[in-house]
Order: sequence, then structure tokens, then C-alpha cells
Amino acid sequence: MAGVYGKKGNKNTSGRGERDLTVRVKTARGRKMSSTKWLQRQLNDPYVKRARVEGYRGRAAYKILELDEKFHFLVPGARVVDLGCAPGGWCQVAVTRVNSPGDRPAKARGTVLGVDLQEVDPITGADIHQLDFLEDGADEKVKGWLGGQADVVMSDMAPFASGHQQTDHLRIVTLCEAAAYFAFDVLTLGGTFVAKVLAGGAEASLQTLLKQKFDKVINVKPPASRSDSSEKFVVATGFRG
Repeated sequence: MAGVYGKKGNKNTSGRGERDLTVRVKTARGRKMSSTKWLQRQLNDPYVKRARVEGYRGRAAYKILELDEKFHFLVPGARVVDLGCAPGGWCQVAVTRVNSPGDRPAKARGTVLGVDLQEVDPITGADIHQLDFLEDGADEKVKGWLGGQADVVMSDMAPFASGHQQTDHLRIVTLCEAAAYFAFDVLTLGGTFVAKVLAGGAEASLQTLLKQKFDKVINVKPPASRSDSSEKFVVATGFRG
């Protein structure tokens, strides 16, 4: 990659000479310093590297993996809706966990339905549709594709950043509330809602709304979420209808 270089390091304890794998990025003409820092962080992010090795479409896959390890909502046989599914990392995790390809004959076979405004490359075991979940009748379309209600509605959606922290916070809370109302329409009793929010105070109304509809509402920041990010995830279980 042009403008990228490594730095020599010391030999390791095994006696083999190795290089420090930290990637440095030179500031290119026309590229902002913030873009250079973002690129350097991406190139050195262990989750980004792991995603490449393990075949996931992005580091976000590990966020839903870690959330499911803690709360166990992606179980074999579950019917899952992934809102704003592009590029598809969450769907990739879900198809394995719920056994939608049917690779484990002894386990129940689930369903994974992904929807997004943009076209998403196919994922084995997932049914992907280009759809605005906010449009009239979107919930009925989703239930039709699923063949019934969903056990899990999950969302890693975020609006385009404006650069103004308070504005961006309000936008993502509003988007998350819209996803929650969609979930109310498609979830089965006992179902789970998982969504990304940004810490900042305005999400109090969302928390109140979810507590009215679910038995338990928990806020968590999985290890895969960058420490310098204000994002967190709300996991609401036991949908009461």
C-alpha cells in the first residue's frame, strides 16, 4: 500500500528476528490529518485484522458475537431480522448461530432476514432485501418474508455523521426509537431487541419506552466497541407485546 510502512523491532524470545507489525501511514497530499489517523487506526485494529482472517465483512461482527456470548439470543431455530444490515457482518454471525443454512441437522433451523436501504452482497443462509424499514407496510413485508413473527430484531444502524456531537446523538437515538417501534410490530412474545445507541443523555426516553415493553433492559459496551467511542448497545429481552 502506498504511503504505508513498518518499523523494525527487536528479536522475540524464540530467537527469530521479526518486525514490529505496527503500520504507519504517511500523510498524503489532499488527505486530512483526521483521515490519516483513521486509516492508521483501521490498519492496526486487531478486530479489523481478525475479521479479514476469519472472513467477516467488518469488525462490527465481533460486537454481536460478544453480545450473544453474554445474552444468548441467537439460538438455533430463531428467526432474526437485521435492520440496516450492510455490509453484512451481523448477518454472517447470525446465520451460524441460528443454523439457518441447516449445517447442523441435530439442531433446529433458523431464519436470518437482512434489510437495508442499499444493495447488499448475498450471504449464504441469509435472505437479504433492499428495503426502507420506515416505509408504510415494511413490517408486513418482513413478516411475510419470515413467515411469521421474529424472535430477534437487531440493529447496528447509525445515521450519517454531521460532525456535531449533540446532533449526531439525537439522530441515532431517533433512529433507534424507530427501530424499536418496528420491533414492537414484528417481535413475538418473549423476543429480543438489540440496538446501537450513543451515550449522551437523550436516550432516556428510549430506555423508558423499552422498559414498558420488555422484561429486562440492559445497556452494555462490548469489548469490540472501541474504548474512545461513545457507542453502547441496548439489549432488551422478554418482549411483553
